[in-house]
Amino acid sequence: VYFKNKLKVALIGQSLFGQEVYSHLCKEGHRVVGVFTVPDKDGKADPLALAAEKNGTPVFKFPRWRVKGKTIKEVAEAYRSVGAELNVLPFCTQFIPMDVIDSPKHGSIIYHPSILPRHRGASAINWTLIMGDKKAGFSVFWADDGLDTGPVLLQRSCDVEPNDTVDALYNRFLFPEGIKAMVEAVQLIADGKAARMPQSEEAATYEGIQKKENAEISWDQSAEALHNWIRGHDKVPGAWTEINGQLMVRNLQFEDGKMIPASQYFSAGETSVVELTAEEVKVAEAIKAIWAGILSNVPVIEDSTDFFKSGASSMDVVRLVEEIRQKCGGLQLQNEDVYMATKFEDFIQKVVRKLRGEDQEAELVVDYVSKEVNEMTVKMPYQCFINGQFTDADDGQTYDTINPTDGSTICKVSYASLVDVDKAVAAAKDAFENGEWGRMNARERGILMYRLADLLEENQEELATIEALDSGAVYTLALKTHIGMSVQTFRYFAGWCDKIQGSTIPINQARPNRNLTFTRKEPLGVCAIIIPWNYPLMMLAWKSAACLAAGNTLVLKPAQVTPLTALKFAELSVKAGFPKGVINIIPGSGGIAGQRLSEHPDIRKLGFTGSTLIGKQIMKSCAMSNLKKVSLELGGKSPLIIFSDCELDKAVRMGMGAVFFNKGENCIAAGRLFVEESIHDEFVTRVVEEIKKMKIGDPLDRSTDHGPQNHKAHLEKLLQYCEAGVKEGATLVYGGRQVQRPGFFMEPTVFTDVEDHMYLAKEESFGPIMVISKFQNGDIDGVLQRANNTEYGLASGVFTRDINKAMYVSEKLEAGTVFINTYNKTDVAAPFGGVKQSGFGKDL
Repeated sequence: VYFKNKLKVALIGQSLFGQEVYSHLCKEGHRVVGVFTVPDKDGKADPLALAAEKNGTPVFKFPRWRVKGKTIKEVAEAYRSVGAELNVLPFCTQFIPMDVIDSPKHGSIIYHPSILPRHRGASAINWTLIMGDKKAGFSVFWADDGLDTGPVLLQRSCDVEPNDTVDALYNRFLFPEGIKAMVEAVQLIADGKAARMPQSEEAATYEGIQKKENAEISWDQSAEALHNWIRGHDKVPGAWTEINGQLMVRNLQFEDGKMIPASQYFSAGETSVVELTAEEVKVAEAIKAIWAGILSNVPVIEDSTDFFKSGASSMDVVRLVEEIRQKCGGLQLQNEDVYMATKFEDFIQKVVRKLRGEDQEAELVVDYVSKEVNEMTVKMPYQCFINGQFTDADDGQTYDTINPTDGSTICKVSYASLVDVDKAVAAAKDAFENGEWGRMNARERGILMYRLADLLEENQEELATIEALDSGAVYTLALKTHIGMSVQTFRYFAGWCDKIQGSTIPINQARPNRNLTFTRKEPLGVCAIIIPWNYPLMMLAWKSAACLAAGNTLVLKPAQVTPLTALKFAELSVKAGFPKGVINIIPGSGGIAGQRLSEHPDIRKLGFTGSTLIGKQIMKSCAMSNLKKVSLELGGKSPLIIFSDCELDKAVRMGMGAVFFNKGENCIAAGRLFVEESIHDEFVTRVVEEIKKMKIGDPLDRSTDHGPQNHKAHLEKLLQYCEAGVKEGATLVYGGRQVQRPGFFMEPTVFTDVEDHMYLAKEESFGPIMVISKFQNGDIDGVLQRANNTEYGLASGVFTRDINKAMYVSEKLEAGTVFINTYNKTDVAAPFGGVKQSGFGKDL
């Protein structure tokens, strides 16, 4: 794409739509020379401004462009200073003066969410629905001095479905396709192929913004017209009416703005009372006699009699459950049933529902994608997992997840929308505040986690196969590490559930009184977890096991390119008995789902593993929203120092593992090796000899050493990384190329003569690229200074037979972990995390 014609573009607008257009234009090689957007609101920058500032693009935030019809001089000068060849207005609420519109060589183009000339004006999507249009769409047009009247460059359309809402239309078609169209339009202009189709005034319509007073429902219309009127007015201004009779309504909004499900209006959320049959009345009488025998101090058992307030203890619970089983035809209750319904009336209702089978959880319905692979049938869920159910994304959007071994599509996966994120958070919040999980004691939580660990172990071959298909992990490594360590993690933290303790604190007494002060460790509430693509299930386990052990609920977003083991995990969590809403999995993009999680006011903590750049943005969003707690495990450039007095065979073997383990897609991979001068050449020779023995191939082949890189874009980035190294003068000793076979395979690569100022010495590759620098014999402090000359500090390592040297070096290395005469050794009992710009907070 970088060899196509490209333009210097000024982007004028705002919102997530503007941000996506900006990102795609940059990706296509156009140079965005300036972004002109709205001022910060409540200290929070617009998404477009955030993306541009992060990229180093000049950003201008003008509250207005003109005063009394004249362009503000300072604004015009700032605009002209960027030297744009084209103005792009993806979504703009400001009035832009014509001298700015006409200023660039190619003029200005605007996105409008209707098929012009129909529905000109600010509420085009609403009027598309209100008027009952069968087709919706958008136009990219050339700006002129009229209101949405300029010549059309291109248009796209889609069918309006019977139950489409404003949000559904926007999320399904107008947003994603609009972004593509804006970028396509810019390229057409750059290539000199852009159309200018005049709009017909005969078919033109213009509708203004509806206000509340104009949105009243008129009932003398067809059902279809009423449906269109209501959905077209959306939540704002919202169609309304006064109700005197009965009406089917989904939600009710009160004058104070509070909204509730209409079904709760008359019931006030109470559970209806079950009418008993004659047979059930006999059971109720038998149970009343059992209650009377246990509560001998209570003269009469009434509906309002409370089991525990009347003096019953936990031993009486066991007696009650066993007597009912013995005297009521083997009816099997759980101790929990008594604690959940302590009043006699409520208890009888619970027993009757159990007799009728009404209290059973709905069976989990899973719509699998099945594949015959690795001598087994692999069954993979592909939908969002929200509140204990697999469900399509709210707007029905999906995306392809790709097998990196051959580039084929494994299946389509639900692409979570903002609505789905909000549903998942609401489910987690309700489970924490009102559900069974919040009332469960710690030891019972531990039992569920042990059960989940057992299920992960029972299904380890299927999980490892899915990991190999979705992430390219070598099957044997996936079995041992990706899945094996996930099992260990849940077992380890299951044991912690009932061992989280506070402490008592001696304080000065307020005489003559005596005081007791103690700390109590409490769960935070809803936690969000955003995991990377290199260890999809293991990173899920590392972050979620401790979260669940402490009693939190969670909403987890797997990496967009590797969602499948997380969704299989969701299925197993239901089989383990986790109550609905405790675990929610939302596959999708970081820019939409991930950003919403970081901003959501009901989330109390967010854990993220990924790049430092995105970590900073997440931390900012967490701070600006509700000051939620954050744990960040970010980028690394981990130094590995190999001294001449090391055990060389071991250093070669483990040095290769430090770089090539999991195809180099490893957070703590040794990003730079420092090898002492006297052994440097021999070390390099031995490494290359060993690389030549490595088998590159199908990750499901048990003899494969090195599988494909996780996804195509990552492979391309690694190849560019190698090109940069060669250009700067580093010596490419081995590899540096894509393997000539289907899929995303890269040769293990070795660079030497890497100097401190080079790109390879500073930046993480996150791939199978060994970067070797030589250091002078005996120069311990010199090599330490070079090793610490990085903004990252995730891991590090040293190989030497001298214990004094090892301890000195490990003390001086600035990293969260130091490996001595080993590497990549992690354990579920050892906290893991970095310092400096590698983040803070510890996994495990």
